Amino acid sequence: MGVSGSGKSTIADKLAERLNWTYEDGDKFHPASNVAKMSAGQPLTDEDRRPWLQAIAEEIDRACKAGQRAVIACSALKRTYRDILMHGRNDVGLVYLKGTQQLIANRLDQRKGHFMPPGLLASQFKTLEPPDASENPVTVSIDGTVDAIVDDIVRQLGFCPAQGGAPHRNHS
Repeated sequence: MGVSGSGKSTIADKLAERLNWTYEDGDKFHPASNVAKMSAGQPLTDEDRRPWLQAIAEEIDRACKAGQRAVIACSALKRTYRDILMHGRNDVGLVYLKGTQQLIANRLDQRKGHFMPPGLLASQFKTLEPPDASENPVTVSIDGTVDAIVDDIVRQLGFCPAQGGAPHRNHS
């Protein structure tokens, strides 16, 4: 989780590859109306986000029920959004990609072809409620290389290759 431009898709894809898990980009669960609104430079409301978050929560439930392991990139900026996604599950973990607004603004200026315009970054930081200790997050700084960030996540999760990639923490 993290604001737009924090590297969610890139990091989640690389993490899933490293763990041999499935990767899903949360953006694909947005209804067309949300994409159109963001493309027009309009921030989403909580009402706009609800069907998107519900669709991702349903994917999480489906994967868990099927015994699959997945990494899903999703902004999940507020605690209430994360509560919708996880709805009390203790078999789902949270990774927070933390970076400064300036670092992320610089990255967004370089990004081409994404529906989220750089102008909405300030609204994302205004909305952001970083996860607290009660959410048991893995928090990583995004100012390193992709490989270094993924290494940090794997280390914090406590994965043990001898256990087939099973985490030592209470979530997957």
